[in-house]
Amino acid sequence: MHPIRTLARLALGAVLVFAGVSHLSFARQAFRAQVPKSLTDNLPVSEDDVVVASGVAEIGLGGLLLLVNRRWVGTLAAVFFVAVFPGNIAQLVNRRTAFGLDTNDRRLLRLLGQPLLVAVALAGRPKKRS
Repeated sequence: MHPIRTLARLALGAVLVFAGVSHLSFARQAFRAQVPKSLTDNLPVSEDDVVVASGVAEIGLGGLLLLVNRRWVGTLAAVFFVAVFPGNIAQLVNRRTAFGLDTNDRRLLRLLGQPLLVAVALAGRPKKRS
């Protein structure tokens, strides 16, 4: 495996584990700002339930990226980043402040980072075997 792909996979895995732990501890309240109200209005879950579930998912996904070198893991990470994107949009639309994102310009810039995470997840995958 190419060293840059390995580094991308390991770095993304570490970031996801850290983010997941932060969901469950010191940044739990801030992550509630990203939960779309439409989700909690239409499902029998609270904002905190969504934050905890996404934190557990991030820890698991990050652990997989750190321990398993398979294409499907990078693909799963990319799908996860696409799935949580509506939360980032909700933070912008609802003008919710969290993580220093206290202006719409900052919230919008954060949205632009999401495709980068998808790209890193896909780039970190090993090449397809022929």
